[in-house]
Amino acid sequence: MLPLKINNYKHMKYLSLLLLLLTSSFVSVSQISRTEYIQRYQVLAIEEMNRSGIPASIKMAQGCLESANGNSELSRKSNNHFGIKCKSGWKGKRVYYDDDAKGECFRKYKTVEDSYIDHTNFLMENPRYSKLFTLKTNDYKGWAHGLKKAGYATSRTYASSLIDIIEANKLYRLDYKMSFDEMTAFEQKQIGSQGISNSLSINAFQLHKIIKRNRVKSVVARKGDTYEVIAQELGLKNWVLYKYNDQSAGYRPQENEVIYIQPKKRKTKKHTLTHKVEPRETMHYLSQMYGIKLNLLYRRNGMETGYQLAQGQIIYLRKREKK
Repeated sequence: MLPLKINNYKHMKYLSLLLLLLTSSFVSVSQISRTEYIQRYQVLAIEEMNRSGIPASIKMAQGCLESANGNSELSRKSNNHFGIKCKSGWKGKRVYYDDDAKGECFRKYKTVEDSYIDHTNFLMENPRYSKLFTLKTNDYKGWAHGLKKAGYATSRTYASSLIDIIEANKLYRLDYKMSFDEMTAFEQKQIGSQGISNSLSINAFQLHKIIKRNRVKSVVARKGDTYEVIAQELGLKNWVLYKYNDQSAGYRPQENEVIYIQPKKRKTKKHTLTHKVEPRETMHYLSQMYGIKLNLLYRRNGMETGYQLAQGQIIYLRKREKK
């Protein structure tokens, strides 16, 4: 019986080791690489640079460092990619982690995009970072040292860590609106005013294709879009998109939803006179479908705001002609 016991022991030991290896392999596969992280969020960093003047390279490097390339528990579970703590004015959701002290309060976001936007707002609204905005957008070294001096992080090597990430990954190119994907093919190109071809640069204001509906400019929402992100791309105020699309503040568009970037028209073209209501259609849906102002559509059809449509009902899209 002794040999059997030894064999069983060896067998269990082998299985334990195999399980450990499989677990380790699974964990490593699930991790996001730094390159993947940069590719995923580079455009958002450029958008926020356009809005604020914060170098995209700095925002990208801070995101990599503070979130461990999107792998930290805080970033995975709370979408907090910049380690921003609650502070007294924070009214959003909260989570608690041990950091400089035990059980510290950190901000929790609905999406990663919200984290990037709030990071910009946090720096812009805090007086201790005001001097940074006098620096040039391509002065990533000045920004790195300025963030450390202003107390963004307690690490003595914070500035050098940011600079190392930027230079190792050539993130300074983002400050000139050159996407990460273009970097490899043009390794020998110099940056800045020293000869980058315009064909190599991406325009962060044209990430959504602009199309016209009823002579009104519009875009189609992508997965994860917000009115704030689209407004930044197009150089518009956030409230403008809410107004143009008859939505209340905080509304989040669905994928493939039409978003108008100009005021809708008072009526459709002459050949489009009426619409026959299909199941589940609303007046707001028709307003977006035809590019007509919602309040005028209600008035034209003698309806109160919020009126529920019935299948087969005829809706007038233009002023009724007198018989």
